[in-house]
Amino acid sequence: MVLGVDRRVLALAMARMADALGNSFLIIVLPLYIASGEISIVGIVDGRLLGFRLTEEFLIGVVLSLFGFLNSFGQPFTGRLSDRTNRRKFYILLGLVIFAVASAAYPFVTSYWSVVVVRGLQGLGAAFTVPVTVALVNDYATSNRERGGNFGVFNTFRLIGFGFGPVVAGAVVTGGFGGDRVVDYVLPAWLPGALAGMEISGFDAAFAVAVLGAVVSFVLVFLLVNDPEATEADAGERLSVAVLDRDGDGLDPVFVLGVGTLFMALTIALYATLQETINARLGQGSTLFGLQFSAVVIANVLLQVPVGRWSDEYGRRPFLLAGFVILIPSVFAQGVVTDPLLMLGARFLQGVAVACVFAPSLALAGDLAREGESGTQLSVLTMAFGLGVAFGPLVSGFLVSYGFLVPFAFGAGLAVVALALVFSQVEETIGAADAPPVDPSPQD
Repeated sequence: MVLGVDRRVLALAMARMADALGNSFLIIVLPLYIASGEISIVGIVDGRLLGFRLTEEFLIGVVLSLFGFLNSFGQPFTGRLSDRTNRRKFYILLGLVIFAVASAAYPFVTSYWSVVVVRGLQGLGAAFTVPVTVALVNDYATSNRERGGNFGVFNTFRLIGFGFGPVVAGAVVTGGFGGDRVVDYVLPAWLPGALAGMEISGFDAAFAVAVLGAVVSFVLVFLLVNDPEATEADAGERLSVAVLDRDGDGLDPVFVLGVGTLFMALTIALYATLQETINARLGQGSTLFGLQFSAVVIANVLLQVPVGRWSDEYGRRPFLLAGFVILIPSVFAQGVVTDPLLMLGARFLQGVAVACVFAPSLALAGDLAREGESGTQLSVLTMAFGLGVAFGPLVSGFLVSYGFLVPFAFGAGLAVVALALVFSQVEETIGAADAPPVDPSPQD
């Protein structure tokens, strides 16, 4: 046990951190790469699609969103496939290979449609790794009293990779000086043969880091992770995602948690599209915006582990309800405040809400999953989170035309709906039966 969790969970967490760092690199790099002239968009930009003019920004948005949609919609199928075949580790490794090969292909493509194909392959690779990795974290819990802590550690490392990736990417592409300048790097003399002294661009260096992240993840999973015996022995026969619960008198709690996760993730992503509007409204620069945007991640890094472990001890439901209660005013406030520090506080408070919801939701869904079906059940939540992140910028970009408050009021309204659904449809899974056994011997 390391950090209070199974070493295999820690290995998966570190692998996911490296993978997330590599992927988040590309969120920053790909828009710069397409806009740099390295990729030909002649004949596509300023064209028409169903009467809509294709702008460079729209083409970049398609590339970025494609990953999220293919990743999210593929997860229920790959999660179920891993349940059916009893092979979690194989599919994680397969996904990492696909992601690494696709990342390595970027320097060799020159057309926009080639970039679309490569980004789609990366989404397919992530569709294998994400739900199956989460299923393994769930499988490694020997009791309900460990599951929250496992997911807390796993989410913390993943968020560290995702949060720091864009910062490092900007430094790699621009040499740390800011702006749009792309630097060339001279490889060190100690490298063998023709590699020594060779120059590579900042873009190629960034793509190399994405490949390296996938390779490091592959090595960690290959050496330290195994399929648990319980999964191999007890593969589920009834693998499906239900909307109604098994008694037919309410909604399935995993489905409800998926809806809540979708709404929560959407509120996180509302902020990303509105950078120029927010900076003008608050009279601030991009540095403060970046700090505000990262505040949600920072709060999660600080709180995921303790919240996950507290949910093992005190129950999942209190944290879920508290999270959505906090989410409502923290999202609404972002549409009202006019001071940069107040906005920072609102974003941090939203991060507290997300920390209260995310790990306990995964843990509760894992509690309810029958033997051998955790890949199917937990993919509902991972898919929902991905879809929320993908749809959030589109929703805010559309609703802000009706007023700055509107997208944040809409997000707060979704949080109200999520709170009502969780309160009425989700029951506690941590009870007396999960408590550690009491020593029956008489005490002095």
